[in-house]
Amino acid sequence: MARRANLSIFKDKAGMETLSIFEVDREVQGDNPENFELDPRDKMSREKEEPTESVVLDEAEPDKTVKIRARLTEQVKKDVTSLLKEYKGIFAWCHEDMPGIDRSVISHNLAVNEKCKPIVQKRRSFNTERSAAIKEEVSKLLAARSIREVKYPEWVANVVLVKKKNNQWRMCVDFTDLNKACPKDSFPLPRIDQLVDATAGHETLSFMDAYSGYNQIKMHKPDEEKTAFTTDQGLYCYTVMPFGLKNAGATYQRLVNKMFARQIGRNMEVYVDDMLTKSITADIHIDDLRETFDVLVRYGMKLNPAKCVFGVPSGRFLGYQVHQRGIEVNPEKIQALAKMVSPRTLKDVQKLTGCLASLSRFIAKSTDRCLPFFKALKKGKGIEWNEDCEKAFQALKDYLGQAPLLSKPKTGEMLYMYLSVSEAATSSVLVRQEHGIQKPIYYTSKALLPAETRYSPTEKMALALIIATRKAVADFVAEFIEPSIEVARMMVEQNKKVFKWQLRVDGSSNTHSSGAGVVVSTPEGDSVECALGFDFKATNNQAEYEALIAGLKVCTVLGADEVEIFSDSQVVVNQVLDEYQARDESMITYLELAKELLGRFKEYRIVHVPREENEQADTLAKLASATINIWPKSISMIRLLQPSIVRSKEVGAVFGEKNSRITPIKEYLVNDVLPRDPLEAKRLKYKATRYSVLNGELYKMGLAHKTLRQGFFWPTLFADAKRIAARCEACQKIANNIRQPPELLQSITSPWPFAMWGIDLIGPMPTATGGAKHAIVAVDYFTKWVEAEPLVHITEVNTISFVKKNIMYRFGIPKTIITENGTQFDGRKFRELCDKYGINNYYASPAHP
Repeated sequence: MARRANLSIFKDKAGMETLSIFEVDREVQGDNPENFELDPRDKMSREKEEPTESVVLDEAEPDKTVKIRARLTEQVKKDVTSLLKEYKGIFAWCHEDMPGIDRSVISHNLAVNEKCKPIVQKRRSFNTERSAAIKEEVSKLLAARSIREVKYPEWVANVVLVKKKNNQWRMCVDFTDLNKACPKDSFPLPRIDQLVDATAGHETLSFMDAYSGYNQIKMHKPDEEKTAFTTDQGLYCYTVMPFGLKNAGATYQRLVNKMFARQIGRNMEVYVDDMLTKSITADIHIDDLRETFDVLVRYGMKLNPAKCVFGVPSGRFLGYQVHQRGIEVNPEKIQALAKMVSPRTLKDVQKLTGCLASLSRFIAKSTDRCLPFFKALKKGKGIEWNEDCEKAFQALKDYLGQAPLLSKPKTGEMLYMYLSVSEAATSSVLVRQEHGIQKPIYYTSKALLPAETRYSPTEKMALALIIATRKAVADFVAEFIEPSIEVARMMVEQNKKVFKWQLRVDGSSNTHSSGAGVVVSTPEGDSVECALGFDFKATNNQAEYEALIAGLKVCTVLGADEVEIFSDSQVVVNQVLDEYQARDESMITYLELAKELLGRFKEYRIVHVPREENEQADTLAKLASATINIWPKSISMIRLLQPSIVRSKEVGAVFGEKNSRITPIKEYLVNDVLPRDPLEAKRLKYKATRYSVLNGELYKMGLAHKTLRQGFFWPTLFADAKRIAARCEACQKIANNIRQPPELLQSITSPWPFAMWGIDLIGPMPTATGGAKHAIVAVDYFTKWVEAEPLVHITEVNTISFVKKNIMYRFGIPKTIITENGTQFDGRKFRELCDKYGINNYYASPAHP
């Protein structure tokens, strides 16, 4: 099922862009041209390579040519050719043509750590073919003055040969040891996707590549000898920045950013030595090229004519095919995937998923399509390429057979977003409409976490919208003028009136009994707790209403005139707010009674809160519905014999003193009145010894003292009284024990399931799959449920990940965690996690048997 969210981007009077989501959940169906499937692919065939022709720059040297578009108009072709001949000096045909960038502009500084000991690598041997290639390359570099001979160098590296696409050898140097001694230059490189997006949509492009770009930057003089390398011909060091140095890319990017600072983003994009001049229309491209060439001349940078092409409408840039219509995937990647055979090993599957990850922005619902591959990877070394994997593999080949075209949005036009939710992933596509045809701009897809798979369909759709907004919309909207929904809610929350009286209620129902919890907070900061046990069967919603009604009655008795009510029952809250309709007869009656009680207050507000924010009332409700008979003194326990909606009929009231079992005892002690039956009189006298009258009220006395007051005594009176009291079964079960223990006791009894967990680490053990040597184990004190996970390293980060994934996301936020005293559980990050979610972190006492 696909749903559509329309996003409107427009400009206000100040010229600022605004995004509005005005439709989220309308199902897309039918043959309406506005309807759009989640995997729309441009039905046009992949664009063919743009034909080019060579232009001779100097009649005296006809072999010096560059490429331009073959289909240019005569006038444009004449202008481009004339411009290239005018600036023919910016091209280099060999190393001798490269004077290099002046050191006053930039030079490469190694900044070697002086504490690192210089390393001289052991010389390597090469075969005849490679030795000849090394000798030839060294001769070229010497002639170009890119290297020089050196004596007594402290750092010496070996030469490494790499095969080029044209089967020629490229000579590099193994600077591994030198790079370890150099700090990393954190100068940022541009984001490739942003450069590609900024290039698409331009009518005319010119692609340029620097001639041995790194070698055009000179080394810092004191650092030259540190780049020394050994060959059969001798020892040499670079005078220019070579390939293979740790921070070479950052230095080059710093240079081009400085050179083209006024053009980048306007009519030029640069990524290290790949340069591109772009023009919205062809008639201004000559001026843009002239501006670029002037910068190249000013700094002395040279281009490689073999890798340059000018005035074309499309071309490959940073691994993508860009043109005016949009962005396409590199055809070479499609061909490589089409020729790939079905994977058989773990490495083959990893290679496949890596290729698909680079193409994910072009694949609709990429996570769903790649799900069989991810399942195969989870099985470890013994993967099984089953039928589902093969079907998914062939389906991806068919899908990519027609290269999806990603369009570029225009400022001020309306965008549409389509969302899709499956059992394992959420997907979306951002599209624009042009001449009645909707074209994709950006695809997103994300696998659902185990906890997210249990979301309801509505929650999954909301999650898909959030992910799509973060990934896709953020790249196309610079600023939101109107406050977002979240900001608006925060503003409303801040402007809300603060109520002095607060009421928190919750109901609980199970197969055996049901109950409710009420917590009232007074303006003075005091808290009144009350638990209600029901002697009748009640559903969960009825228990929630009973809690609300009881809480309102308590507030009325306490004299509250305005109250803020918090409940975790969405049904009760929305029915009171008239957002939900009560249909059941009992629910209608409960709702009428609740509104009648609410009408007694001058002002009230009822708010729905998550259960974890209503913990105190939730605990009382669960205790009230439990089958226990012992309660703390601080909590009032009330038993409801019948539902609150059952109104008892009052016939008449007769007032008078009520006789009870203690009335004869009081009559005997006050008025010396005894029953006529001698046996009954004897029993009454015995019972009366336990009581005394004070201010007209009857009180029970201690056993020994009561006997003494009746005129009885024997030598073992107090010992016998103590023995009888110690053996009293009723006192042992019911009476409050006010004696203090000899020392503080630490109870580890869990009040309810998954509230208290004990966590410990075990290992090292024999190495398992993936290099795991340890394990982390968690046990719930209430249910004895066990959670375990193998670990390669027992670090604080791994323990935090285990607590979140295996406990919090599955069973909710615990109240208490008991761990050992290791740094994995006593670190700053673990303590911050516990403080953030209100988790009590206790440490078990160490034992050394």
